[in-house]
Amino acid sequence: MYRTVQQPSRLYEQIVEQIEASVVGGSLKPGDQLPPERELAERFGVSRTAVREAIKTLREKGLVEAFPGRGTFITNQTTQNMRGSLARIARTAQDEGLTHLVEVREILEPEIAARAAARRRRDADLTAMREAVSAMDAALDDADAFVEGDLDFHLALAEASANPIFLTLIDSIVGLLREQRSRISFVPGGAERGQFHHKRILAAVEAGDADAARDAMRDHMKQVREDSEAGARIQAETTQP
Repeated sequence: MYRTVQQPSRLYEQIVEQIEASVVGGSLKPGDQLPPERELAERFGVSRTAVREAIKTLREKGLVEAFPGRGTFITNQTTQNMRGSLARIARTAQDEGLTHLVEVREILEPEIAARAAARRRRDADLTAMREAVSAMDAALDDADAFVEGDLDFHLALAEASANPIFLTLIDSIVGLLREQRSRISFVPGGAERGQFHHKRILAAVEAGDADAARDAMRDHMKQVREDSEAGARIQAETTQP
């Protein structure tokens, strides 16, 4: 189904175009799983880095969902509509719209963490969370890779709640807040602080302690908001003429 990509345009963009064409043409349908990263790299004749960049772009467009430990799937129409609606709200209200999304996340995620910890999580969920934490440990100096690991961690947590609506909401909201999350890279120690909280959340989920998981996530959401706001100020100062 796929053909080797060629220069001169960026390789990952050609991968995105081919997968989009497969969706439009019907050869890829909602719920279909994409081949693993290594296999896609071989089929397209590119590096795994180019494949990862393509998957990231497709996730941002809402065309695929990547579930840690399960793989990458073509989104269904409900998911696409939900993400599209949230994106329109955020664009229309601009900064206020993003603030509203942050507030929804701050309400949802502590309860998701508690439910995931309340004996719903499976071994596969814990493995996915541990892998995401390890990936972020290795990406403290790589903002893009850290943001991807962060998304994987929060999606794995939502998956562990065993509530598909939680998973769809978090995938949509956190994906739309990519810029807000990337601002943390402007703050000295921001990624390290995030990792401190991720590890607290993971430890609580591993222990099956719902109250500790809820509290740890609330602390993390507070840290994300504070560091994002500080990062926005630093970014504005450095871009002033």
